[in-house]
Amino acid sequence: MAINELRSVTTFIKAAELGSLRKAAQELDISPQAASKALAQLERHLEARLFHRTTRVMSLTDAGQRLLEDVQPALLGVQRALKKAKSTTDEIAGPLRITGPRTTFQPILWPLIEEFCDRYPGIQPDVLLEDRVGNWVEDRVDVGFHMGRSPHEGVIARKLFPLQLLVCGSPDYFARYGVPDSLAALANHRCSVFRHPGTGKLAPWHLRLDQQPIEQPVAPAIISNDETLELHAVLAGKVLGQLAGATAAPYIRAGKLVPILLNHMSDVGSYFVYFGSRQSQPARARAFVDLVVERLTDSATYVLSNKELARTKAQLPNLVRAFKSLATG
Repeated sequence: MAINELRSVTTFIKAAELGSLRKAAQELDISPQAASKALAQLERHLEARLFHRTTRVMSLTDAGQRLLEDVQPALLGVQRALKKAKSTTDEIAGPLRITGPRTTFQPILWPLIEEFCDRYPGIQPDVLLEDRVGNWVEDRVDVGFHMGRSPHEGVIARKLFPLQLLVCGSPDYFARYGVPDSLAALANHRCSVFRHPGTGKLAPWHLRLDQQPIEQPVAPAIISNDETLELHAVLAGKVLGQLAGATAAPYIRAGKLVPILLNHMSDVGSYFVYFGSRQSQPARARAFVDLVVERLTDSATYVLSNKELARTKAQLPNLVRAFKSLATG
């Protein structure tokens, strides 16, 4: 139903209930002229007179009475549906559609979902993690995450924290194979290479040389399209790997991994949260975005400071000696 017809029917019903077009206009918060025009439009459309009018009273004609009996229940149903839809929009409950990259993001996202569901038990997370940039409108996404550069136009994006890419190895690996001290030395080392799940292509290592970003191909000893498997291979001392800082940070802080070639560490972008217009978002999506921004913006949990990186680099010789001692003892 076009909006002018809906207004005409609403005006007609309210005038029938109150017995006055002026009172109907006041109740609907429109001018008397707009109410009169709406009613006249409806009568022309139906080619029937709906009210008997005098200067002081208006009453329904037979045609008006039949129309009132037919349309009043339907309009009440529409009003109830609109009220229900508004309450659903304002309610922090129901499905919350979240999308983000499968690679690197699972351990970051779960604590947020867990905390949010603890706050609002009526939330039903609907999570899709995949390494492609989809269309958030077509996918009916409430809140999305993106890794790298800023997402496409048409969404509101908030930068969360930098994406660090760290070449890492375990002390066990360095005790066995030594520590590469240059990019050229990587050719003599066992390296892990990530196969992009979307394209099937092997991803080069993203590094910097003379302050310029470069793509460094490495000879793979292990190839995988799953970062968790790659992480386990690096932790086991089988290979070197280039890992996201958010993934590697807890293991670096625990001394299980050591970053190397830090003067070549790449900065290829950041993590972003993105969403549609806040005015049109349901309250549950707005509340989740607020939690994400509060917990992740410039988060020290997932970003290693220059001080931390320098300290782990300085500790590497001691860690290597310790592992060599264990191996020979």
